[in-house]
Amino acid sequence: MHASEATAYYFKRASKHLGMSERLEKILIMPKREVKVEIHVELDNGELVSYTGFRVQHDNSRGPMKGGLRYHPEVDPDEVNSLASLMTWKTAVVNVPYGGAKGGISCNPSVLSHSELQRLTRAFVDEIHDIIGPTLDVPAPDMGTNAQTMAWIVDQYSKYHGWTPAVVTGKPVELGGSKGRDAATGRGILFAIQAFMQDEGKALSDLTFVIQGFGNVGSWAALLIHQAGGKVIAISDLTGAIHNPKGLDIEALQRHAKETGGIAGFPGAESMDANKLLMMDCDVLVPAALGNVLTKENAADVKAKYIVEGANGPTAPEADELFIKQGKHVIPDIFANAGGVVVSYFEWVQNIQQFRWSEDRVNAELRTIMMEAYQDIKALAKSNNCDMRTGAFLLAISRVAQAAAVRGLENDSFCMIRPTA
Repeated sequence: MHASEATAYYFKRASKHLGMSERLEKILIMPKREVKVEIHVELDNGELVSYTGFRVQHDNSRGPMKGGLRYHPEVDPDEVNSLASLMTWKTAVVNVPYGGAKGGISCNPSVLSHSELQRLTRAFVDEIHDIIGPTLDVPAPDMGTNAQTMAWIVDQYSKYHGWTPAVVTGKPVELGGSKGRDAATGRGILFAIQAFMQDEGKALSDLTFVIQGFGNVGSWAALLIHQAGGKVIAISDLTGAIHNPKGLDIEALQRHAKETGGIAGFPGAESMDANKLLMMDCDVLVPAALGNVLTKENAADVKAKYIVEGANGPTAPEADELFIKQGKHVIPDIFANAGGVVVSYFEWVQNIQQFRWSEDRVNAELRTIMMEAYQDIKALAKSNNCDMRTGAFLLAISRVAQAAAVRGLENDSFCMIRPTA
């Protein structure tokens, strides 16, 4: 199943609870705009190479569109469409005034030099600067991009439109980035786990964790869970997988990964088969790497009772249905990893106001939003007798539909989209 098909599947599962017509489903699923551009870049050796870039703008009913920009060899229209749709629902779940978008360039950033990446980024901005902006569409870092990439975008965009730091989020603090942004997605995951486990009557110190991925999301989630008392017993990244049943020293592991380029060879743990990580015996599994890693082929072997989706779309629909039947609890991506977009919203607000927040304020506001979103999802899941993912989609769809209705973007049939609460 393609990524966009999986997103549509979850959407339609929720829309059945709402009694939504096929017409309304089409209106809410289809993106508003899809842009494909060819980018010509001169490499350091003088060779001229062409790359394909994409920007999909899914929905702007609730405000400017928002979504990451990824540089990866597997970036394609289907993936970008799926992720843009997920951003619409994610921003609605946490109730920040954005719609959804996503973009990317099909390239391998690991083989490009610093100067080549800069030329590629600036050339991409040359092609899309007229369709992005603080009130239109606000990109952010994603896989293969970072704060430096955002800095180049700000500079190139500002050559056309004047100094505009709010055109992107996830920037360096020196250019208007927000304190706390690097840790935001991982911190949001921690808050989501704490909210859910409070209802389960469990403390983090009672639980063992396995985390797939040790990039920005996985490493921060691991560190914050560790600092909150959780026992992280296994982690994987591109260099391999490690485990320690007594718990990993995450601070030491981060130092090792920074020094060596990965977690492989960490002296405080034993190496293991990365393919077996998802099936380890643990309480909480956090897939925080690529999408579609929990599938119908391996779902039956997953032993964790709780699955917290740090990555976008890590669970295929067939696996999700099995988890529901088995009584496993999935905290879905459109809520669990929304911390990044929430703090991106804070950054955007600070840029517009030209007023900086303290990191303590950022973290406190993030906690408030994540806890409120959890309570809203829980109430809908309970009243509709459904799983948490469906409850999250019910919440998101109803908010987007109502915004479209009151704006007059569609007819009054939108006003009928109200979930039972």
